[in-house]
Amino acid sequence: MLFCFVSFRRCVSSFLYVLLGLAFGGCDFVTFEAANHCALDCREVSWRGKEKHMMLNSDTETEIEGESSVRDVGKEERAVGNSNATSMLDHDGETTDVETPPRRPSSQVSGPQSHSQSDVHQTPVSDHEKSLGPNASRDDRILVGWDGDDDQGNPRNWSTLYKSWITFQLGMLALSASLGSSIISPAGKTIAAYVGVGSEVSVLSISLYILGFAFGPLCWAPISELWGRRWSMLPPLFCLGLFSIGTATSTNAASIFITRFFGGLFGSAPVSNVSAALGDMWSPKARGTAVTFYAVAVVGGPTLGPLIGSALLVNPHLGWRWTEYLEAIWVFAMFGLCFICLPEVYTPVLLKKKAARLRKETGNNAYYHPHEEIKLDAKTIVTKHFSRPLLMLTTEPMVTCIAFYASFVYAILYLTLEVFPIVFSDNRGWSPVIASLPFLGLFVGVNLAVVVNLGNQPRYARIVDAAGGRPVPEARLAPMALGGVIFAIGLFWFGWTAAPNIHWILPVIASVFIGAGFNIIFQQCINFLVDTYALYAASAVSANTFLRSIFATGFPLAAGPMFRAMGVGPAMSVLGGVATVAIPVPFLFMKYGVTLRKKSKFAPYKD
Repeated sequence: MLFCFVSFRRCVSSFLYVLLGLAFGGCDFVTFEAANHCALDCREVSWRGKEKHMMLNSDTETEIEGESSVRDVGKEERAVGNSNATSMLDHDGETTDVETPPRRPSSQVSGPQSHSQSDVHQTPVSDHEKSLGPNASRDDRILVGWDGDDDQGNPRNWSTLYKSWITFQLGMLALSASLGSSIISPAGKTIAAYVGVGSEVSVLSISLYILGFAFGPLCWAPISELWGRRWSMLPPLFCLGLFSIGTATSTNAASIFITRFFGGLFGSAPVSNVSAALGDMWSPKARGTAVTFYAVAVVGGPTLGPLIGSALLVNPHLGWRWTEYLEAIWVFAMFGLCFICLPEVYTPVLLKKKAARLRKETGNNAYYHPHEEIKLDAKTIVTKHFSRPLLMLTTEPMVTCIAFYASFVYAILYLTLEVFPIVFSDNRGWSPVIASLPFLGLFVGVNLAVVVNLGNQPRYARIVDAAGGRPVPEARLAPMALGGVIFAIGLFWFGWTAAPNIHWILPVIASVFIGAGFNIIFQQCINFLVDTYALYAASAVSANTFLRSIFATGFPLAAGPMFRAMGVGPAMSVLGGVATVAIPVPFLFMKYGVTLRKKSKFAPYKD
């Protein structure tokens, strides 16, 4: 029964992929790719050699051929294999690409236990080899890796079309969670009247959801690194759908707020782990384009949610509960699509499965991968996934400044959920649906930012090529500098054109500037952190996610009292002043970034 279900899932995935290929005019090629990728049963390799590979535990350093530090892994990794770019585990279980020497010809042997690849499959397996287990001597074990640079089992070698299809699915997962943060925002006053609380208290339905985004990654990051991307995103997404239904059926304030918090806690899984999944598939030169789509999906939810929620709210047959019912329907639809079509892309998990498959097929228990020895315990969660992001946030100047900048612009996005109704509904008297249309200005700006971010890709690719293929974080910052100026202009412009006696088109145009500036800054912040902290990128991004979610939790709560007391113009001017002060941040990192990376304990740097 299980075999039939798995076969059905693969067939459906292949069928959908072929349809996508027909749309792009590549039927024959796509059919071949679907057969290769959807099953994920790619060519197998087995590496044999005399390895001295010491793995103490997931929280200890890995030593290979006398290497004293995991940072120097790239110099000497002698995988008995065939790839020049093999994904290896660092001492925390994170992955990085390390260089390995080219494989020796099959006629060469390096010692009495070294054999060619053909020998691995043709030589009878001895009783001693069959008795080897996961804890066998390191001298007798066979490290499993990719079969050369072109191994189709490696997600980075999949076709661009297939990776784009996966990127689309990942983007829809992120959109599902981000949509849930704002779709309920137009119903704030209705919910307040229904449960008998003040309008300021009803804002907790938004803030608590975002607060879940702050703490969720601390849970889903270790799951992602142990069991892979699928298991860290799909079950939490399903739980998000359940808690959305829970909110829709709630009858009091406590149940609404509790289900919203846990909805955000589970919904944070795709938002935080999609960027890591994109890094598994795309090379540094191409990753910027994929992250652009991801950023649009993350921002698309908060900007489109109010418009959808308003339309549901004014319908007499639907009402505020249907904002959450619709969210649940969308979440379950995306869950079904990705459950059928989304493959695993995390290299250590794929290689661990390959090692298990080789042991089963050959009867030789010497095949292994270090990821099989990774353990998830309370100590690892506390020391790695909680303390290290906070340590980086407080001791790494680059993480601190970038995180505060990204958190500020991210919080402004959620602040607009409360400010736009004040400007367009309260002050101008527009109906709920019409008053939500200016959010489209933000969405237009977000999409215009894509042009700027994609325009930087050819320049960045040339710089990476000149650097020998290594990421150059400082090359990401030029668009951020432009985005900072655009963002500050948009805030001042919006504040001083929001008065009812000024034509509505002016603040709407200002919102385009705010959306464009936000997305340019937000995307380049993520790219900069990933490029800078190769081994520890997950921790750096986690620190950024934690801080920006804390900011976004507080800003909507303060928006109503602040803007009503100060007025829209002065309040936006204060925020515009903060944005202006932050403009020099990318320029400072462009000048001093290399110096800071040399001094960093976490950022690898090569002369």
